[in-house]
Order: sequence, then structure tokens, then C-alpha cells
Amino acid sequence: MTITRFSFPTPIHFGAGARKLVSAHLLEQGIRRPLIVTDRALAQLPVLAEFRSHLTGLDVAVFDGVFGNPVASQVMAGAAAYRAHGADAVVGFGGGAALDVAKVVALMAVHEGDVIEYVWDHPQVRNIVNPLPHFIALPTTSGTGSEVGRSAVVGEDGNHVKRAVFSPHLMAKAVFADPELTLALPASITAATGIDALTHNIESYLSPVWHPLCDGIALEGLRIGARALATAVNDPGNLQARADMMMSSMMGAIAFQKDLGSVHACAHALGAVVDMHHGLANALMIEPVLAWNFEAVPTRFNDLAHAVGLGDAGAALVPWLAQLKAQIGISGGLAARGVRPEHLPRLVALAATDFAGATNPRPAVEADYQRLFQQAM
Repeated sequence: MTITRFSFPTPIHFGAGARKLVSAHLLEQGIRRPLIVTDRALAQLPVLAEFRSHLTGLDVAVFDGVFGNPVASQVMAGAAAYRAHGADAVVGFGGGAALDVAKVVALMAVHEGDVIEYVWDHPQVRNIVNPLPHFIALPTTSGTGSEVGRSAVVGEDGNHVKRAVFSPHLMAKAVFADPELTLALPASITAATGIDALTHNIESYLSPVWHPLCDGIALEGLRIGARALATAVNDPGNLQARADMMMSSMMGAIAFQKDLGSVHACAHALGAVVDMHHGLANALMIEPVLAWNFEAVPTRFNDLAHAVGLGDAGAALVPWLAQLKAQIGISGGLAARGVRPEHLPRLVALAATDFAGATNPRPAVEADYQRLFQQAM
């Protein structure tokens, strides 16, 4: 597979073996002491050791304190690790959680206060005033597309409520998107992250925000991901399917510059209340939310249906998603994943105030979220 280079919205090295270009890139930037930010489980796997073997000429340290749905204290610990190493760059290596933490580790390495003080809706939000360290990203899953994003989502310690830092300063200086890094992903993670990628493309297209550039990217990202996801799950060594899912993931993240919708509002709540994997949460909520949204924007559903090969039959999109989920092994509802009736009041309250729901194509209030969660149970 040829490695392709392009900039949209940041320089991207895409293709099998792209990870092997990182050392030369960092050395060209005058960097000698990078800090790798990764998650606890990934740090124990051969894939990280193999990546480190290519970082010749560099004094590398690893912060592997990312786990679960990450919270602010993980970010602050990473920033402390950066300073302790005397680091001069941050290398994000992992899935969406690790990459989001890596972005704000770079932020907090050179700023005062707590990372929560930099979230967009903090009542006394701090400004980003100092140049951030050189930051590069290597995704090891194909779901969030965090490697090309300008935001980072972390939870508050204690209540795990999702908060977001938005700034173009957070964007990676370069992305090394190597589908070989995803070959060893378990089927369940490939499936959940893959649905996350499709959800980003779908919800961004349905968002009422006017952004034709993102609309075009979302439709093509959905088309690419729709044809590849089942193959990536059921034939995990298929490098082309892995590459297609990585591209779909990046395109979804670029597209959701025009924001998301209530599927994500519900998923963020599930992450806060029961620490559910974000991609799985999207997968369990996407059918009831989209079925409810259909009557608000049926022509947009026609476009989405066309992208996945259903002609212009917008009403067929939700049944198609149900069939796809069955093909990739995602079954059952929230109750089968540990959500109990007593969780519903807090889930509803959090979803109804989540930032993602503000751009749902059909305005949703608490009563709507109550019904959607109950349908997903």
C-alpha cells in the first residue's frame, strides 16, 4: 500500500507503514525527548513496543495513565509526566480516549490551572495563551477520528460528566494514520469503533448547521465505512477494509465540525453514568434516535440511504443499521449492558443538557430523552 500525503485539515501520512516515518519527522523538527501518551491496556501489547522500536535517535518516555472514559486527573498526571521527562513533544498513540488526553496533556504541560478550566463552557474559562508543544497523533482504532479533531473530551473527576475543550491549537501538527496498527483489534472493538465512525458521518450530515463542505465529506465517509465495516470485523486481516475504516473515521471527525446530535448526547451520558464504551453507546442509541429524527429531515435520510446503497429509501436506513449491527455482533439493548431503571433519571438529565444535542435536527427535551432511553433498554 502506498503512503499518501495530504493536508486536510492537518498534514496526514496515510498508509501501511506510516508509523515508521515518525522518528524522521520528529528529528526534522529538532525534537529529541518525546512523551508517548497512550492507554493502560495498549501499553502492555506488542504494538506499542513495535512502534517504539522505530523511534531511533530519540529519548522516549511513555505515559500510560489513560483508562476507561478519561477524566481530568489523568490529563494532569500526563502533564506532570511531560515535565518530569523534560519532554519537547507529545505523541498520541491509541484510540480516541488516548488521543484526546494527549491533546490536553500538551495544553496543560505549558499552562496553569486544571484542564476543566479550559473547557468551552466553563464560567471563568481560561484562554490558551502559550504555544503548545509539537503534537502528533497515531490512531490505533478507527472510530473517533480524534487525530484530525480540534477538540478533546474528558470527564470531570467524581461525576464523570463529559466536558470538551475546543481550539484549533489542539490540532495535531501531523497525523500518521497506519491501518496496520488496527490489525490486532478484537472484533468487538472493531465493531464498536466502526459504528462510532458511521455515527459521526450520519449525525454530522443531519446537523442543521450549514456547511456544504462537511456534508460532502460526511456522505463519502459514510459510503466508505458502510462498505468496509463488516469485512473489517469478520475478516480482521483485510488491510484494505482496515484502511477504509480508518479513512471513514477521519472523514467523520472532519465532518463533525458542523456538530453532532442526540445519539452522541445519549452516548456521553452513558459514558458518565455507567462508564460505557463510547462507540458501543452510540451503537445502542443510534436506532431509536434516528427513527425519531426521520420525520424532521426525511430528504436528508434519503441522501444517507443512497450513500449506503439503498437507493433513495430514507426509511430503510434504520433497518439497514440494525442488520449491520447483527452482522458485526452488536446485539441487545442497554439493559443487557448493565443499565438499570434507576440510572434513567441521571441519563436523561445529562443528555438533555449535553452540548451535542444542541444540533440535533429535531429539538429534544427531557421527555424525549426519557422515551429514547426506554426504547433502547
